[in-house]
Amino acid sequence: MSAPDPRPAADEARCLDAAAHAALRAEFPLLETGVYLNNNSTGAVPRGAQRVLAEYGRTLRTWRDDVWQGWHVGLDRYADSLAAFIGAPAGSVVTDTNLSTLLARVASCFDYRAPRNRVVTTDLEFPTVPFVWKAFGRYGAELDVVGSGGPLFDEDALCGRVDERTLLVCVPHASFTSGATLDLPRLVARAHDVGALVVVDAFQTVGIVPLDVTALGVDVVLGGAHKWLCGIATAFLYVRPDLASELEPAATGWQAGDRALTFQPSTGWAPGAQRFAGGTPFPLTSLVSQVGLDLLAGVGVDAIRRHSLACTARIVERAAAAGVTVVSPTEPGRRGGVVCLDVPDGETVKRRLAERDVICSWRGYLRVGPHVYNTLDEVDAFMDALEKELGR
Repeated sequence: MSAPDPRPAADEARCLDAAAHAALRAEFPLLETGVYLNNNSTGAVPRGAQRVLAEYGRTLRTWRDDVWQGWHVGLDRYADSLAAFIGAPAGSVVTDTNLSTLLARVASCFDYRAPRNRVVTTDLEFPTVPFVWKAFGRYGAELDVVGSGGPLFDEDALCGRVDERTLLVCVPHASFTSGATLDLPRLVARAHDVGALVVVDAFQTVGIVPLDVTALGVDVVLGGAHKWLCGIATAFLYVRPDLASELEPAATGWQAGDRALTFQPSTGWAPGAQRFAGGTPFPLTSLVSQVGLDLLAGVGVDAIRRHSLACTARIVERAAAAGVTVVSPTEPGRRGGVVCLDVPDGETVKRRLAERDVICSWRGYLRVGPHVYNTLDEVDAFMDALEKELGR
C-alpha cells in the first residue's frame, strides 16, 4: 500500500475563488449528469462548442468556396493558441486528425542508417507509439523498448540505453496506465549529449501539467485535445523551430508546400511546423476545441496544476485510509493528473460505478482523473462510492 501524500488535501490551493470556479463549472454541462472524473480519458466539452457546431452547420447549408479563408484563420488561431499554452512561438505547431498520423509524418523525415538508427522508447507508452515505430523497421529503424518492471518509469535504465547509436528517444511525458511523469530535463540532457533527438508524447499531460517546451529544449512534442484540453478529437505537433527547417517529411500533402494556398505547384516546403501539414484539413475539430482551450488559458496552467494536485492528493489520502493500493506516485511532483488504483476486478467496479453515474476509466488499473472544474466534494463522493463497492 502506498503512503498518504504528505500535503494535506484539506488545504486545497484554489485556482479560482468560489464564484469564478462555479462559473467555470457552469460552462461544462457534462458535470450536471453525475460525478465525472474521467478527464484523463475524455475531457468535458464546454457548452460554447454548441455555438461553433451550429455555425459550422449553417456554413454547410450555404456553402461558398471563400469559407475556407475563415476556416484557415481558425486553424491557424488554434495552432498558435496551443503554441502559447506550451511556451512555444507562433508558427511552431500544426494540427491534424490524430497523434498517429503526426508521429508517422515526423518518423518519415529520417534516414535510418546504422549505426545511428535506434529509436528508444518505454513499455509505458500508449500502444500507437511502438506500433508506428515497428512499421518503420522496414526502413531500418531499430526499436528499443526499455522495460520498467512495473507501473513507474525506470529512468536509470532509460537514460542508460540512450547512446551514440540512438537517433530518436520517443517517450511519454506521463504514463497512461499509472499517471507517473517522466523526468524530461534529465532525459533531454542525456539525449542531446549523444546527439539524439527527443520526441515527447504529451497527450496525458498537456492541459493539466505545465509544459514549457522552449525552456525544456525538447525537439518534438505531440498531444491532443480530447482529454485535458477539453476539446474533441484532434491532435497537434510542435517541432523546435530551428530543427523544423532541417526536416523534410516524406509522408506529406499539398498543405505542406510553400505555395499551398496559391493552388500552384509548390517549389519547396512551407516554413515552420506547416511543413508537417498533410492534405486538405478538417477544420471543425480545431474550431470546436478552441473553446475549451480559451477557458483553460484564462485560468492558467499553473493554477490548474495546483487545483489538480489538491484533488489527486485527496484521492491518495482517502485510498490509503481505505486500504486501497495507489499505483501512481504519491510524490506530487512526479504525479500527472490521474491517480491509478489497484482494486480487485477493477473493470467490473468501473462499470458498477458508471451505473450510479460515477465515472472513471479502467486500463489495467482504475484511473481517476479530476480536472480544474471538479471539486473536492466530487472527489469525496467518488471515493465514498468506491469504498461502498469494495465493502470498505
